[in-house]
Amino acid sequence: MAVAELTRPRRGSGGATLVALLAAAIFINYIDRGNLATAAPLIKDEFRLSNFQFGVMTSAFFWIYTPSQLLAAWLTDRLNPCRALALGFAVWSAATALTGFAGGFATLLALRLVLGLGESAAFPCMSKLLARHVAPSSLGIANGFVNAGLWLGPAAGTLLGGLLIVQFGWRAMFEIFGVAALLWLWPWLATAREVPSESRAHHERTQLPSLLHLLSMRSMWGAMIGHFASNYGLYFILSWLPLYLVKERGFSLAQMSELGAVIYCVAGTSAIVSGWLADRCIARGIPLNLVRKTGCVLPHIVIAVCFAGVATGNQTVVIGCLVVFGLASGSISNSLWSISQTLAGPAVAARWTGLQNGFANCAGILAPLITGFVVDRTGSFADAFLVAGAVAVVGAVGWGVIVPRVEPVKWAVVAP
Repeated sequence: MAVAELTRPRRGSGGATLVALLAAAIFINYIDRGNLATAAPLIKDEFRLSNFQFGVMTSAFFWIYTPSQLLAAWLTDRLNPCRALALGFAVWSAATALTGFAGGFATLLALRLVLGLGESAAFPCMSKLLARHVAPSSLGIANGFVNAGLWLGPAAGTLLGGLLIVQFGWRAMFEIFGVAALLWLWPWLATAREVPSESRAHHERTQLPSLLHLLSMRSMWGAMIGHFASNYGLYFILSWLPLYLVKERGFSLAQMSELGAVIYCVAGTSAIVSGWLADRCIARGIPLNLVRKTGCVLPHIVIAVCFAGVATGNQTVVIGCLVVFGLASGSISNSLWSISQTLAGPAVAARWTGLQNGFANCAGILAPLITGFVVDRTGSFADAFLVAGAVAVVGAVGWGVIVPRVEPVKWAVVAP
C-alpha cells in the first residue's frame, strides 16, 4: 500500500506528506535523545564527571519526559496538534543545539531536562493526528512508517554523530544536529496549513474523559502494561547492549557497532513491513481485533524466547537472537499504537497517549537501574536478560488478556 493511500480521502489533506513528516520528526527525536551517549566518553573526560553524575544526567531526560506526557496531551487537546508538535520540536532542537555550548554538569543537566520537555510533545501529537486522519484499517502501515524512525534514529545518530565528533568535536555535533533539525519546521508548518482541523462541533460533542476515568478502564491498564513491557526491552538494549557485547561477549567496538546498526535497521524495516502486512490482513477480511492483538502478543513471546537464548547460548546464538529481537520489536511498535489509536479515537487520542506513554516510559528509568543492580549482584548479564524476558511475557498478557476487544471506545457525548 502506498503512503498516499494511508489517509481517509479528504481534499487537500496531504496524507502522504503528513505521514512522512511525522516519521521524520520521530527519527530526529531519537537522534537527539541518543546523541548524549554518542559523545559520552568525551563529555565525561572534559567535565570530569563521575559515573553517578553521568547516570543522573542520562536518567534526567525521563524524569521530565514521563510526567510531561500529560502536559503535552493537555496542550494537544487545546491547540492544533500540528502547532503543538512544532512548538515541542523547536524546544528540543534548541536544547540540542545549546548543549554544544554547555560549560559543566549543571548546564548539561538543565538542557537535558529541556530536551525531555520538548520531546514529550511528539507522541501525543502524532497519535492524535493519525487517529484523526487515518482509517483504523490503515493504521498499521502509517504507524509502521512513523515508528521506523524510533529504531533508525539511534542507528543514524550513532554513525553520523561519531563521524561529526571525529571531524569537528562533540560540541559541534550537538550544534549541527540542533540547527539542522530546525529545517524540518519549514515543510511541517506548510503542510499543517493543508491539514483539515477537527470539526469544532464534533470536538464539543465529545466529552473528554478525566485521567481518573481513563485509569479506571481495563483497556487502558492493558495498554499501559503492554507498552511498558515493550519499552523495558527497548531501553534495556539501548542502555546496556554495547557494554554487554564488549565486556561479557568479547566483541570489538567495531563489531559491537555493526551488530547494533543491524539490529536497529532490522527493527525499522520490520515496523514498516509488518504494518503493511497487518493492514493487508484486515483488508482481506481477517478481524481487526485478531490482527492487532496478534501483532503485539506474538512478538512479546518471541522476545522472551530471544532473551532466554541470549542468556544461555553461545556467541552465534546471541547474534541470531538479538537480530530476531529487532525483528519482533519493530513489529510491536506499529501494532501497539494502532491499538491505542483505535481504542481512543480522534478526540481522546492525545490524552490516552499521554497517559499510556508516560507510564510506559517509566521503563526508561527502571530498566537501566534494575539491570545494573542485577549485574552487580550476579556478576553476569544472564539474569538481567531473563528478567527482561519475564517482563516481555507480562507484556503479552497485557495486550492479549487485559486489553479487551480492540474497537473504538464509546465516549460520553455532550447533549447539544
